[in-house]
Amino acid sequence: MATIPPTDTNGWSAERQAAETAYHAEVEKNLKRNFAANLAHGLLGQTGFRLVTAPTFVPAYIYLLSGSEFMVGLALASQWLGNALSSTLGATMAEHRKRVLPMGLLIGWGMRFGVLGLALSAYFMPPNWALFFACAFLMCFGLFNGIQAVIFNTLMAKVIPLRLRGRLTGFRNFAAGLTAAGVAYIGGKYFVEANAWGNGYATTFLVSFVLTSIGISMLMMVREPEPPEVRARSNFWLRLRQIPDLLRGDRELSRFYIATAAASLGTLAVPFYILFAGQSIGLSGTNLGVLSTAFLLSQTGTNLVWGSVADKFGNRIVFLLSIGIWALATLLLMQSHSLWALGAVFAGLGAGQGGFQNSTNNIILEFGTREDLPMRIAMMNTSIATMNAVGPLLGGLIAHFYSFNVVFVVSAVMLAASFATVLLAVKEPRARGMFH
Repeated sequence: MATIPPTDTNGWSAERQAAETAYHAEVEKNLKRNFAANLAHGLLGQTGFRLVTAPTFVPAYIYLLSGSEFMVGLALASQWLGNALSSTLGATMAEHRKRVLPMGLLIGWGMRFGVLGLALSAYFMPPNWALFFACAFLMCFGLFNGIQAVIFNTLMAKVIPLRLRGRLTGFRNFAAGLTAAGVAYIGGKYFVEANAWGNGYATTFLVSFVLTSIGISMLMMVREPEPPEVRARSNFWLRLRQIPDLLRGDRELSRFYIATAAASLGTLAVPFYILFAGQSIGLSGTNLGVLSTAFLLSQTGTNLVWGSVADKFGNRIVFLLSIGIWALATLLLMQSHSLWALGAVFAGLGAGQGGFQNSTNNIILEFGTREDLPMRIAMMNTSIATMNAVGPLLGGLIAHFYSFNVVFVVSAVMLAASFATVLLAVKEPRARGMFH
């Protein structure tokens, strides 16, 4: 059985060295089982959640209820506000635990409750109340998602070695994207357009809940190793006060956070992609299904490429390429006024956003040591979620007072700023040779 030894062993005692070697041996022993469990969880979970997070169904549903670009932005902002508020809490819940999976399962079910609530409120509430509860359940979804993202990324870093993470996330996203694209087309064509079960959007969200519920059950197969050392349990507010020291201690990590925040502010345009398309070609269920499928299929196919590139050359190059594609597609959107042209642009948007998510989720695992990993993940998630909360509100105001084109230009500028920051000021963290 192959054992991957730690590389940052200076100052370790013989006992600690032996414990680390045994820990890595356990990771290798259970690798096939844990790889399969993470793949199954990601396949079903992401298939379902993409029906909620893709820039199509939820924005179109909120616009149907409200007729307001600002309310679309507010609803999406409520989701990301919940995420921003909870990510650091997720770190303090995870970093002192030798096993994080039990807490992750509990939080994961809470996240799925938000999706179920979104579906049920759409079925049974009149439009005004459905709009209110949609915002509330999206915030609930975001609150639990912020914690879950920290815990499950920490879990993946424990059970999947660095050499395989890119391929796991790439293939997982590829498989999930294929199924999500099919479900999205069915959701648009046969649920929304046919008003299935009296409310096509509600039916689509209910399918999302069912798929994600099956997905999280797959994680019960995981065999989680106990690391030799974890950070001592700490007060939440004390850990918050320690964040500036962590940032001052790693300038490149700080600059990477700035870059991810700038790119995330670029998502101010995301809720309005589908509304712009609706102005050009109409927002029928078929068009909604086609554009959702183009976005998700592209996100799917390119994830295999992103994962392979990341494993061979590092996640920094994936970040740069995906941000560039995302910015270019955003600018081309303004010149697209047919279904097929918009489909091609949505494919570009899917490829760019998929690469951004893939690279940020993996590259943050490579800065620093294992003990600080939950807090690094939480800080990145908080940075991204805060900008994702501000972005839709800002985008809604710009769209209301100016135009969608201005929204898209502002988005492209923020993406360009993110690209320049990483290109000029952040080196490939894998070259540091830190412990992973």
